[in-house]
Amino acid sequence: MATVNTLVITGYGTNSHLETAHTARLAGSDRADVVHFSDLVAGDVRLADYHFLIFPGGFLDGDDLGAAQTAAMRWRYLKDAAGTPLLQSLREFLEQGKLILGICNGFQLLVKLGVLPSLGGVRFERQASLGHNDSARFEDRWVHLLPNPDSPCVFTKGLPLLAMPVRHGEGKLVPRDAECLRRIEAEQLIALQYADPESGAATQEYPLNPNGSPLAIAGLTDPTGRVLGLMPHPEAFHHVTNHPAWTRGELDPPGTLLFVNAVRYLRGQ
Repeated sequence: MATVNTLVITGYGTNSHLETAHTARLAGSDRADVVHFSDLVAGDVRLADYHFLIFPGGFLDGDDLGAAQTAAMRWRYLKDAAGTPLLQSLREFLEQGKLILGICNGFQLLVKLGVLPSLGGVRFERQASLGHNDSARFEDRWVHLLPNPDSPCVFTKGLPLLAMPVRHGEGKLVPRDAECLRRIEAEQLIALQYADPESGAATQEYPLNPNGSPLAIAGLTDPTGRVLGLMPHPEAFHHVTNHPAWTRGELDPPGTLLFVNAVRYLRGQ
């Protein structure tokens, strides 16, 4: 059975790294190392030694230049101690069939770096962004998510309606233009949508859709299905007692299931 080593990147304001690594271990990852971004630059850690890369949530650089904008520039232009561009290492990681998950700030990073949505298989070209919530406020609430059964996303395969929290001020997907949004929908790159728990249908209704994202988009994948970015926090629901209504017996499938699917995929199951 294949070994699954998970790398969780931290630093510069990231604050969900420990629970993210814990959730990866609960999902069956053999290792889940929390590594500061600077250790990649120093060459002390190599992406090549891992199979599952996670960019967790936080407040990268205080979101001062826009959520994850500065972090995207670091990945785009920095080299490691051996002189290898980080972007090259990330490209090779993807080309080797490995998995990437971006949560909240991590999703913002993947979009601004051009890893998502990667229309036409074009990587590292920005095709969308994430802007301020329509509510013009920071949203901290639980939402329901509808997985797209027609999406190629390996993380969401076979999953039911999910529940997990959001905590963001810039979570509204802003495609480059109308054609970009049309292609995202037509090519089934919408992996998760904000949903009404009563009907189970995708919704634009606030606060069920907490940011006004078009087509109720809560998460995107790329054409390979091996990259997932989402604004809600699956790592924040890894145990029954994380659920706000657990004492009333109201239970939902945990966010851990996204990680379980990833580990199973990497094991070839």
